[in-house]
Amino acid sequence: MASNPIFCEVDLTAAGKQTGFLRLPHSVHRSAYGFLPYPIATIANGDGPTVLLMSGNHGDEYEGQVILSTLIRELEPSDIRGRLIFLPMANFPAAMAGMRTSPIDAGNLNRSFPGDPKGNPTQVIAHYIESILMPDVDYLFDLHSGGSSLLYVPTVMLPRHGDDPAADLKEQVARDFGLPFATVYGRDDEAGYSSAAGFRKNVVTFATELGGAGMVNRAYAQMAKTGLERALVRLGVLDRAVEPPQTETRIFLNDSLVYAPEAGLFEPLAEPGDAVKPGDPAALLHYPESPGRDPIQIDFDVQGIVIAKRVPARSERGDCLFHIGCD
Repeated sequence: MASNPIFCEVDLTAAGKQTGFLRLPHSVHRSAYGFLPYPIATIANGDGPTVLLMSGNHGDEYEGQVILSTLIRELEPSDIRGRLIFLPMANFPAAMAGMRTSPIDAGNLNRSFPGDPKGNPTQVIAHYIESILMPDVDYLFDLHSGGSSLLYVPTVMLPRHGDDPAADLKEQVARDFGLPFATVYGRDDEAGYSSAAGFRKNVVTFATELGGAGMVNRAYAQMAKTGLERALVRLGVLDRAVEPPQTETRIFLNDSLVYAPEAGLFEPLAEPGDAVKPGDPAALLHYPESPGRDPIQIDFDVQGIVIAKRVPARSERGDCLFHIGCD
């Protein structure tokens, strides 16, 4: 396989605290010999696990970017036993544009693994993460939120593939986070997600969904930052006293999605955190372009808790309206 063209400004093997950029060559009209600067930081001290902390996988998901930026500033090598690698804007062009996908190549990084070192920028950074970084990583935290189109109750996402030997550890870490919910979801090892990359590289992977709606919820970000610190303490890489969780996490073993059956204006009839059951009204779709037309009602078809709802009212057929956590 071709080598990856990215040049890393920091020494991934060195002790101490470093910040810099992953330079991905990018020749365009305004800059013939330019590069895309993907921010990277490392904090390393002695023996211990290596943990990859990633946010900005989708560029319009901001809580994780705030959390990792804060940790880079706050943590010192004396706090660490092992190594932390930070990618706070993993899909840098998307994060700078505030978009889910890259404005350069329309690439969705969390559908692009294992990537391609000769592909477009999103494919190249995906290849670098999976093929260059992950072979030396023990744990991955990929911090997501609802982005521009969804609003989540803070939730830890626990990918599962077959008989997962890390299942007990994942549940312990989920409870360490102290977020209201955690959801176990199936994931194969052939898909383009970061969690699938984790399965391929034997990296124990965790993800989150933290708020969203195209904004930063400060309370959610602070809650998740403290929870991430507790998780790092459990994994033996952070040597710091952290207050115990104040919230008992409810863990769902399944989940379900509600989709718009056609285009219309979405009026939610349930909110994140609501308990629902089959037959409960979920939403109305309105048609102001057709005066006198009645809205259609969409009902829930599972029992569970609403963990996320769609934010924009204007919806198209196939848009996700609700994410439900199910026992």
